Amino acid sequence: MNLKPRRIEEPEINVTSLIDVVLLLVVFFMLSSNFSAEGRLRIRLPQAATVPTQQRSSEPLVVTVSATGTYLLNGRELINSSPDTLREALVKTAASDARSVPVTIRADGRATHQSVVTAMDVLAGLGFTQMNLATIKPPPGEADAPNAPAAGGAGAASP
Repeated sequence: MNLKPRRIEEPEINVTSLIDVVLLLVVFFMLSSNFSAEGRLRIRLPQAATVPTQQRSSEPLVVTVSATGTYLLNGRELINSSPDTLREALVKTAASDARSVPVTIRADGRATHQSVVTAMDVLAGLGFTQMNLATIKPPPGEADAPNAPAAGGAGAASP
């Protein structure tokens, strides 16, 4: 029989594995994170000039979006509100070399956002690069009304 007192060993915690896992997590998050994920939108603000600009000889293009989502091109209503119909009407109206002329989009305040974005998408798909959003300036008495639209001019969008 062995009656010698046993030697008590101090318990120890091995943290080497924990340090390895933590370092691997730090490396993983450093490699998978994106430090510059900002969405940037380049906006060219309109500038006022004192010299009158030359008038273009071609007819300006105005795409109107009604409250029901139907499209009008230069005041003429299209047969339906399909993007393909709008595309065909724009191709017939605008010459192929007139893609640099600015197009004005006039949308009713009650029109859906989707119908306005669809019109912008069709114009961009056809190569038009300059688009203006037309707004109206409210009469002086309605500017303080709670539901009055924001003041603006061509090239500015009101909420």
